[in-house]
Amino acid sequence: MTTISQQGQGLRRSRAEAWTVAATVTDPEVPVLTIEDLGVLRDVAVDGDRVIVTLTPTYSGCPALETMRDDVVLALTSAGYETVEVRTTLSPAWTTDWMTDAGKRKLTAYGIAPPTGRSRVGSGPIRLRIAVKCPRCGSLDTREIAPFGSTSCKALYECRACLEPFDFFKVL
Repeated sequence: MTTISQQGQGLRRSRAEAWTVAATVTDPEVPVLTIEDLGVLRDVAVDGDRVIVTLTPTYSGCPALETMRDDVVLALTSAGYETVEVRTTLSPAWTTDWMTDAGKRKLTAYGIAPPTGRSRVGSGPIRLRIAVKCPRCGSLDTREIAPFGSTSCKALYECRACLEPFDFFKVL
């Protein structure tokens, strides 16, 4: 249950409520995903009427970061928060491990093959990707056309079964 209490002219709200509002912001490059689905929304803190949101971009040069930042500010100010600060952190680096299972299902439904497996953390065996499943027909008979797709975090693939091109969200 969210607690809202009057404090002076503004409202005092919980971290959970601010997180819920920030989590509605969609990724401008893949609009079926929220920044929470993507794992870019890392933290939300509330200090009185001030909200501090921390985002970790999918990579340091992500062109969508500025739009995400503006959309977070707009969502929270529209919800009545007076002061919103959005911080960017690059450490630890974003990983596809942070994507939610719901986000991966949304990617498939949207026609983008979600990342498979987990990123390599620490030492140990290096997993090899043998095949990428086509998000349209489910075939494993696919091939990489280009190491970079519509964005740097995706590769461009083609399905040999249905002949459709598709993006594959790389395991990072």
